[in-house]
Amino acid sequence: MTPVPVLRAALRLTAVGALLAGASASAFASAEIRDISRETLAPDDGWAAAQGGTSGGAAADEDHVFTVRNRTELARALDGGSDTPKIIKVAGVVDANTDDEGRRLDCADYVTGGYRLKEYLAAYDPRTWGSVKPAGPQEEARKASAARQAERVELPVGSNTTIVGLGSGAVLKGASLQIENADNVIVRNLELRDAFDCFPVWQPNTGGLGDWKAAYDTIWLRGASHVWIDHVTASDKGHPDEDEPTYFGRNYLRHDGLLDITQGSDLVTVSWSRFADHDKAMLIGNSDSAAGDRGRLRVTLHHNEFHGVVQRAPRVRYGQVHLYNNRYVVPADAHDYRYSIGVSTESAVYAENNSFTTPGHVEAADLVKSWNGTALHQSGTSFNGFPVDLLAIHNAYNSGSERDLTGDVNWKPSLHGPVDSAARADRDVARGAGAGRVR
Repeated sequence: MTPVPVLRAALRLTAVGALLAGASASAFASAEIRDISRETLAPDDGWAAAQGGTSGGAAADEDHVFTVRNRTELARALDGGSDTPKIIKVAGVVDANTDDEGRRLDCADYVTGGYRLKEYLAAYDPRTWGSVKPAGPQEEARKASAARQAERVELPVGSNTTIVGLGSGAVLKGASLQIENADNVIVRNLELRDAFDCFPVWQPNTGGLGDWKAAYDTIWLRGASHVWIDHVTASDKGHPDEDEPTYFGRNYLRHDGLLDITQGSDLVTVSWSRFADHDKAMLIGNSDSAAGDRGRLRVTLHHNEFHGVVQRAPRVRYGQVHLYNNRYVVPADAHDYRYSIGVSTESAVYAENNSFTTPGHVEAADLVKSWNGTALHQSGTSFNGFPVDLLAIHNAYNSGSERDLTGDVNWKPSLHGPVDSAARADRDVARGAGAGRVR
């Protein structure tokens, strides 16, 4: 085995040689190998830095540092969501829809109990079934089939865990990372792609429209605390919902949230990540009636990109959310866009220096929507390169249809790095957000 000092010296000589050969200075920097798996959250980096901070699996011994290349190895490393300090390095593409031998599974492999989509649609057509919830043989078969898929794709993440992608090509495909009742978790430098539900459920309502509901959030926090999500890319890549058919007049949705923070989760920082080409991106607080969420759901979102996101970027109930230096891009062909910032029951969103670029039909009045919300602090917002006051625009254009918002959210963030101008943040996030771009 080559001694570590000799190895480092060889790396430096390699970099010097690259420079002498005319390579850029970045070749020298890249030669010094950086291990981000034991890096911890900076002491001022948002809400996850409060009350002791977030270190993930930094304390793991060498027996609990794993490099995983398939679902079987990943599941073994996660250890059923144990609290043992652990570092899990994802190498290459790991597909959750595979069996223990690595064979690819598709939706047909999960079907059981006689489930057939054609028969399901015939059984629960609202014109004949009505507005009650589906029940009966086809719904039971759908549930059983869905349970078989859930066994493969739902992966529990326990306390004191770091999951990090190696290099620029680490992908976790088809999985739903479940961070439930866990404390001290880091997920970094990883592309999370296509948490695809084979068996969405039809949810009718008394209004006659109803909707399709998918089961899997790409990352789902429930009762979790001290969580840092950094340089993650999350999308529906591979199976966009816009390509799905329409049944009962509604899009047959296959995906739920990209990152949902619910059920009393607290002290979360989401930084330098990219959320793309998706309907409902991020829900913070999942119920108006969850009064137990008061004083929790404290989340910082900074230097993230929301590209082609239809809604929930984020939608907030109860939480104190610091939203600064984020980049929003609504493509010109995004005709289904609804809103970006959702202000809901007892939420307190403090939005600073965020940039919105909407080359199509979207107006500044479309960016904020309120459901029972009362307050939104906003400052330094840029809309297509021009300063705007989101609060004043919301109140002017939505008066009568929504409650007017005040600017007083009764708190001011203290845990954060420098807050740049919206224009600078827009440029920096475009270059630096997402997996494979840790600097």
